[in-house]
Amino acid sequence: MPGMVVFGRRWGIASDDLVFPGFVELFFRVLWWIGTMILFTYHKGHFDCNGRGVLHTFLVGQLVVLALIILSLCAIIYVSAQGTITNPGPRRSMPVLVYLRAVLYLPELAWACMGAVWVSDDSRGCDPATVGSVIAAVVASWFILLFTALGVLFVFDPLGNPRPQPAAAEPLGVRHMESSEGTQFLSTARSLAVKVWESRLRLLCCCLPQDENQRAAFSSIAQLFTGFFSDTDLVPSDIAAGLALLHQEHDKMERSRDPDMVVPHSPSSPVGEDLETELEKAAHCMQFAAAAYGWPLYIYSNLLTGPCKLSRDCCGSRGAEYEIVGGDHLGCHFSSILQSTGLQYRDFIHVSFHNQIYEIPFYVALDHKREAVLVAVRGTLSLKDVLTDLSAECENLPIEGVSGACYAHKGICQAAGYIYKKLVNDGILNQAFSIAPEYKLVITGHSLGAGTASVLAVLLRNSFPTLQCYSFSPPGEVSTFLFSFSLFVDRLSIPNMEDLKRRILKIVSNCNKPKYRILLQGCWYELFGGDPDDFPTEMDNRREEELSQPLLGEESLLVRHSSSYHSLASDDSPAHAATHLPLFLPGRVLHITEDGPSRRSCFSTVRYRADWSNEMNFRSILISPRMLTDHMPDVLLRALNSLTCERPYSLCPSHTSGSQQQNV
Repeated sequence: MPGMVVFGRRWGIASDDLVFPGFVELFFRVLWWIGTMILFTYHKGHFDCNGRGVLHTFLVGQLVVLALIILSLCAIIYVSAQGTITNPGPRRSMPVLVYLRAVLYLPELAWACMGAVWVSDDSRGCDPATVGSVIAAVVASWFILLFTALGVLFVFDPLGNPRPQPAAAEPLGVRHMESSEGTQFLSTARSLAVKVWESRLRLLCCCLPQDENQRAAFSSIAQLFTGFFSDTDLVPSDIAAGLALLHQEHDKMERSRDPDMVVPHSPSSPVGEDLETELEKAAHCMQFAAAAYGWPLYIYSNLLTGPCKLSRDCCGSRGAEYEIVGGDHLGCHFSSILQSTGLQYRDFIHVSFHNQIYEIPFYVALDHKREAVLVAVRGTLSLKDVLTDLSAECENLPIEGVSGACYAHKGICQAAGYIYKKLVNDGILNQAFSIAPEYKLVITGHSLGAGTASVLAVLLRNSFPTLQCYSFSPPGEVSTFLFSFSLFVDRLSIPNMEDLKRRILKIVSNCNKPKYRILLQGCWYELFGGDPDDFPTEMDNRREEELSQPLLGEESLLVRHSSSYHSLASDDSPAHAATHLPLFLPGRVLHITEDGPSRRSCFSTVRYRADWSNEMNFRSILISPRMLTDHMPDVLLRALNSLTCERPYSLCPSHTSGSQQQNV
């Protein structure tokens, strides 16, 4: 940290990132040198075969080159381990060592070619073990050279031209923000960054057909990524170290803080409303939300029995009979929905597995058990859904009868608009209510589907004032209009990501430990647990009056002033101005957590608890090794089923201290 500048450009690797790769290469080089020395000593430098002179020169040169490489690697490892993330001063000699190591690739390449020529032309009559050793040395040299070339491509930064720095007398960001020269440079750099991100997205999504929605999504996502990463000088290992420190910091705070007061009932519902009843409704709706994922989730959740149950219907003639089903060519998706929900074919009004950017699958069915017309929206399952997720800018959401501005996630707004047009313009809801006019409308979904369901419910609320929406693990949604009931604990949104970036900047700036120690201890903590690391910070020796000012290390993390920088000194700094509008979780919030120790064995029984919460409690991202697995719909469905089956234990109004919050 910051990105290392060598060969006239900045790279996506810092000068303290060479400890681990250097140590791995050093280990193999030492073994290689020992093996070569044993071979040379065994023959005492005299070989009875053709080309003995070339072989002798090859082995001697190999020993010398390997010795020089070993010495250079030792120096690189030692220097790279010095200093801290934001104090690269002790590592100022690293570029010279990198140049030296690069020069040593030339004799290694020459000796590899010499060995290959000797094996092909002059190795006749030599000991097979000697020939095999030379072949192994040549292959190893070519492998290391190839691996190094791939490593260079991996850490290559297309935006790595060294940035012109402000003059010494100018405060950070002054020239960039005020002078016309700085403004022009910043604009040019930003345009280049947008093009680079668009190229990356096109390469990643090369298999997708090109259309107008895809180009618009690429442009939106590229601008979002450019704005998010352009104001800091972080490399990937800095982010990994920051996440490791934040996880340990959170665990340490959880162990030491006083128990929180939980809300005994929903803030927007009558006091007498039964939490158990709401959980039963939620568990019932989650079954439909999970079924919308089709056969992949069904097979994943039923590894032993799922393939056998679906094999009778998939690829059969029965799939052609499903006239209401679209986009399911083999019939496997619809068969899995029938298996998951227990409904019959006649209970479905419309099923669509059509999937494009901003157009996600959904189905409409008659839920006779709850007397509801149920609309279930699928969550993220394809690359197109990921692009919809990443179109995360705020978009105005016009709502009839609501004064004031309403905002929501752009990709989710577009997806909700697509489903709204299908439901209303194509007469799908009219058809459903013509069959069951006394039923109420219920909308549900998980993850991306949950956010889409929430916005869709807002759009339909005037026409169906009694509708209910059960959204599970949605991102932040509508900022000024909250409605109905939601069950989830999801924290991912642009403001929360900005907050996470700000916290990473602060914690890596304040930590006194070198990066390799942070990463080693972080890996040990994630794998084996133990007490959170009580890492020292730069603030330990600072005077009280200095604590309101950011560290010099924090400034070194920044390319220009940004909203992230304003509040580095204090989490409650009034100077902090959000770049993006805050999006809150929609509706009434029911928070599910694990009841028990934060760490457990893979085969232990998991117990859950549920409490009413507030959308303001989810304004920051909590780092956990189970962040992704806990978000899976089958995990949430299992938790809800567990809660409804174990009411005396799980629904007691106990405190949450010491429990691990589930991001499901």
